[in-house]
Amino acid sequence: MTALMTLGWREYVALPELGIRRLKTKVDTGARTSAIHAFFVEKLAGGRVRFGIHPRRKSQREVWVETQLADERWVTDSGGHRELRPVIRTTVEIGGKRWPIELTLTARDNMKFRMLLARTALAGRFLVDPAKSYTLRKRQKKGVGSIFRK
Repeated sequence: MTALMTLGWREYVALPELGIRRLKTKVDTGARTSAIHAFFVEKLAGGRVRFGIHPRRKSQREVWVETQLADERWVTDSGGHRELRPVIRTTVEIGGKRWPIELTLTARDNMKFRMLLARTALAGRFLVDPAKSYTLRKRQKKGVGSIFRK
């Protein structure tokens, strides 16, 4: 039996297919499907979707993405509000591991974290210790080597 790595309640992840090298993410075992902050979500011909992402709060830097729309699902948030959300499939990278996940696109302007990494994305891959934060990769000082260090 392989020992699972432990995540804290918040971690940095990468979404390489979306052009995002580092994104502060809340690990949320109470949520079923992962979600990312998206704005100007636009359905395109051929089952595609285009949207913008602000990877960092309080920053105007935008990443624009065009990808295949995987699905649309009704999602109930923690406040009990239902919303029909677009769903995409992409690769997430954390702790040296990469795997495909589904992400719902939603406005998270007022949220501290631009992304939630939910239990279906974590199942069988990690344990979660809610008393810890940033357990797998620590930020390195700007201008020194990689943006991550173990």
